[in-house]
Amino acid sequence: MTEQGRTIPALFSLQSGRPPRSPIHTQDRRRQPHGQLHLLKDTIRHMANMMDEFEALLNESFEMDTPEEGSVVKGKVIAIEAGQAIIDVGYKMEGRVELKEFADPGEAPKIDVGDEVEVFLRQVENARGEAVISREMARREEAWDRLEKAYAAEERVEGAIFGRVKGGFTVDLGGAVAFLPGSQVDVRPVRDAGPLMGLKQPFQILKMDRRRGNIVVSRRAILEESRAEQRAEVIGNLTEGQTVDGVVKNITEYGAFVDLGGVDGLLHVTDMAWRRVNHPSEILAIGETIKVQVIKINKETHRISLGMKQLQEDPWDLVAAKYPLESSHTGRVTNITDYGAFVELEPGVEGLVHVSEMSWTKKNVHPGKIVSTSQEVEVMVLEIDSAKRRVSLGLKQTMRNPWEVFAETHPEGTEVEGEVKNITEFGLFVGLPGDIDGMVHLSDLSWDQRGEEAIQDYRKGDMVQAVVSEVDVEKERISLSIKGVGGDKFAEAVGGVKRGSIITVTVTSIEDGGVEVEYEGMKSFIRRSDLSRDRAEQRPERFSVGDKVDVRVTNVDSKSHRLGVSIKAREIAEEKEAVEQYGSSDSGASLGDILGAALKGDD
Repeated sequence: MTEQGRTIPALFSLQSGRPPRSPIHTQDRRRQPHGQLHLLKDTIRHMANMMDEFEALLNESFEMDTPEEGSVVKGKVIAIEAGQAIIDVGYKMEGRVELKEFADPGEAPKIDVGDEVEVFLRQVENARGEAVISREMARREEAWDRLEKAYAAEERVEGAIFGRVKGGFTVDLGGAVAFLPGSQVDVRPVRDAGPLMGLKQPFQILKMDRRRGNIVVSRRAILEESRAEQRAEVIGNLTEGQTVDGVVKNITEYGAFVDLGGVDGLLHVTDMAWRRVNHPSEILAIGETIKVQVIKINKETHRISLGMKQLQEDPWDLVAAKYPLESSHTGRVTNITDYGAFVELEPGVEGLVHVSEMSWTKKNVHPGKIVSTSQEVEVMVLEIDSAKRRVSLGLKQTMRNPWEVFAETHPEGTEVEGEVKNITEFGLFVGLPGDIDGMVHLSDLSWDQRGEEAIQDYRKGDMVQAVVSEVDVEKERISLSIKGVGGDKFAEAVGGVKRGSIITVTVTSIEDGGVEVEYEGMKSFIRRSDLSRDRAEQRPERFSVGDKVDVRVTNVDSKSHRLGVSIKAREIAEEKEAVEQYGSSDSGASLGDILGAALKGDD
């Protein structure tokens, strides 16, 4: 019997199934009839050896001729039909492979009749008697071997992005599929990955696990490495102070990134112009080519700071000459904060109007309620600090002090009219011309009532008439008097009255502590102890409303408009006068005699 060119000896007769007879054996058996047993044993031993050799040859033939399932074998394309390639893998075995397994992502299949290819033998024979093979699995096995070596050597691998999955993309690495996270696509977030699909490009393997079939790759690592090399080369050719051309690559809230030919520099918003720039998009556009100056280069971090305003004339060089102290100028409000407002005098020169310098009268008001953004205002230069590039401005200094104006137009004694703005425990605040307030103290509310009682008659918003009593410009205070309207009645009433004068008053009220009396419309109060020289007569109830009583003036207070009077003081004064006129301390006359004589003299 012949198998694959090998001849296997016939061990048994095809007719009888017995071992063939040998002439020698026959002769020996004839000559040695008693040696048949030995001959049989030799024959059996020979047959056993032959069987062992046959089994060894058969096993060797199977091992050499039939490939192991799950291995990669070489084959030859013998035909292409119905979208499949028919491949002869030898050993009298053929298999079929879909043509798409011979195509790279996004490309047409590359296979022709006669091509030798490697395929993966999944099964030696299926139900149709064909071998089950796969080109894709063969490429995968081959790719894994190649990728493991590249991963161990930290070498780059080539692949193509062919699909999008959650969190990233899928990459074909020549037969093995890897995962590319979205964060590893580029050094900056990629909004449109369309131009990258199907493009063969290098990747770096970050992690791989053959048992689980997981591979994670990075395109960003390749770009960063190339970018770092390029940056190092470009930065090596740059010097601080150098003027270069760049393209605006990206714009943010705080500035713009400018491409200097392979390396990006940051142009901060404060270095774009000498004037205030609220947002970089006001003066720049993406893709625009601009001229910038290299301000600073960090050799370690490869960060480059750029500037545009450094290529322009610094307006601060002429500030001191153009804006002398106490000079007034018109500016535009550019920004408002809690502590004041910034006013632009010219592009690149701004000054601060502190909240305390904004208004003479509005002390605790937010600056936004006094000025508004973009408003044209007149300001005065108060201070210049060229080293710190600061200008202090004043808004109220361009207007006259309203207290000075009021003092000039309303001297003391002038009558004014105003609205009650506020009521406090010590008086009223009345609104006056010039957006200022004057105060009416409790003691200046009424001639007849005490201040605590008189203030109850006023309400916020009432219009009142008052007289200017005093104006203190430095302290920004104005004192008013409501009871002074129409003249000083007290001065008119007591014009001829002096301390020690005897006047006649009328009792208007009886109280426990004394009696209230009136003189020419001015009221005064006589305390119980001043009702009589005699303690027994110091009784308020002995008086009646309407009684006329002679009293001695003890005090005239023009400021408080108070008249002090006393019955007791009058009696003591009369006694002293009588003693001086009608007797002396050593005349021997009694007090009764003296008073009697004085009374007769009066009669």
